Amino acid sequence: MRTFTNKVLSGIGILAMGAFIASCNSPMGVSSGIDGGAQLAASRSISQEGSSLGFADSFAVFGGGAGITNQGIHTAIDGDMGTTGASTMITGFHSGTFSYAETPLNVGAVTGYVYTDAPQGSVSDFDHAKLVAADALIAFNDLASKPDGIDPGAGQLGGLTLIPGVYKSASGAFLITDSDLTLDAQGDPEAVWIFQMASSLTVGTPLASSSVMLVNGAQARNVFWQVGSAATINGAGGGTMVGTIIASAGMTFSTAGNETVTTLNGKALSLFAAVTMVNTAINADGIPADVQLVDPVEEPVLEPIVQAVTITGSTADSVVAVPGDGFIIVDNNGGLVTVTEVGTGTIDITNAGGILTATNTGNGIMTISSNAMGTVTVTNTGNGNVSVNATGTEAITITHTGDEDYVYE
Repeated sequence: MRTFTNKVLSGIGILAMGAFIASCNSPMGVSSGIDGGAQLAASRSISQEGSSLGFADSFAVFGGGAGITNQGIHTAIDGDMGTTGASTMITGFHSGTFSYAETPLNVGAVTGYVYTDAPQGSVSDFDHAKLVAADALIAFNDLASKPDGIDPGAGQLGGLTLIPGVYKSASGAFLITDSDLTLDAQGDPEAVWIFQMASSLTVGTPLASSSVMLVNGAQARNVFWQVGSAATINGAGGGTMVGTIIASAGMTFSTAGNETVTTLNGKALSLFAAVTMVNTAINADGIPADVQLVDPVEEPVLEPIVQAVTITGSTADSVVAVPGDGFIIVDNNGGLVTVTEVGTGTIDITNAGGILTATNTGNGIMTISSNAMGTVTVTNTGNGNVSVNATGTEAITITHTGDEDYVYE
């Protein structure tokens, strides 16, 4: 929850629309050094600028009035998040202060603030979210108004290498499905690309991902996608998209069940529909984050003589472990901890990091010591003992349906 004060100057939604400006007086074409790259033979002088995002500038994801949904445990959001819909429309995430309907199988870490309505948010949070929605719409309309857009590949951008400029789909849709798209700044780090489409944006196919490559000084912060309907990004999972995507009818990243992380180095701003993601990394500043991932599918390899595994998560975004009949020790000073005991073993957790979720479905003993600031949730559906010593400030939820007692201090 984030208190919002003194962020509005001279009225709501007023923007300083002056932004980074770049000009280019070279031919609008492609280099011949890209394997499989299509050649664009068009020559013109251009002078283009991006669009000010106002209050939306710090946001990695904005879900309009319909929320944001995550599936999978590899999702990592570096930047702010928000929606003008109900706070319950944000699911599968946690910030430093709150868990948004997160489960052991749907874990999304958010480094910034989450702006939403009560009860997870506040009145000022919600007011801020409404300002973000207004500024995103202004930016959307501003991008759509840029003149002289051309369609370099009849709607298909895959395989092209494009210098800075304004590109507009003649059919209304842009595709990056044949292969990767390369954006060449030609040595100008302030070079800007604007892609306008009246309908949809599709990156990759259900069977193969595609990426947008930045070369010769190109910056993700200077790439803009104005999408009239919906954006579908790499349904096959994987791939790297870049730039600020502002879509009228929402966005989808990857497809349920895909473990490979789909990356957006930029922003996903939806005006009127939800943003749905599966194992997705979004970096608001356009710079890839160094995210350590732990695969939840592979169970720890236990030595046959000493059945034990120790996990230290001092810098991990998540520590996930599912033991069998051995012991597991978790010493965590980092982010989220999710531990499930399904056998007859013992779990010993010391948590000085973030949110902690522990589930005991077997007959083992679970001991938890937590002084973290995050929420602690403990569920015991087996016949084992659970002992919790938590000194953090957040609420503690304990569900006990087994046959043994638990001790809470």
